[in-house]
Amino acid sequence: MSKTSQRELFRLSSQLGYILNERELSIATAESCTGGLLSHILTGVSGSSGYFIGGVVAYNNRIKEQVLGVSENTLIGFGAVSAQSAIEMAKGIAEKFNTSIGLSTTGIAGPSGGTPEKPVGLVWIGIHINNETRAFECHFKGERNAVKADTVKEILTRLLNILDASE
Repeated sequence: MSKTSQRELFRLSSQLGYILNERELSIATAESCTGGLLSHILTGVSGSSGYFIGGVVAYNNRIKEQVLGVSENTLIGFGAVSAQSAIEMAKGIAEKFNTSIGLSTTGIAGPSGGTPEKPVGLVWIGIHINNETRAFECHFKGERNAVKADTVKEILTRLLNILDASE
């Protein structure tokens, strides 16, 4: 069971929203394993229409490829749950929606779908900002909704840290 509460997620989202508004930055999301939760949390803050442009829930690889621009070679060679896919998803959504920031989540929320190489709880998050895209490997424990909530907390926290460092 996740210790991450919705209240905590909305608090992080509110902090982020303040910074995005202050710096006149825009954001878009490309979600797989979080299934729209990240967008829900970002838009749960009053005034989010000032910076949140939109999002794509790309559960199927065809959508990752056709809508977000993830290359077929990446999906075949590394898989949807990989640093490469997270990077291409984050960059792809930022380019497609013409935003300052692109966020991506791709992973295995469980309880099924894991393998020894890619176990349940493995998540890659991607952050595209300032024409640079980074991926972060995460390992979460707990049931499906806990993995989703912990993923959203992690990506919001990492983005806040990046924005704080760039002041």
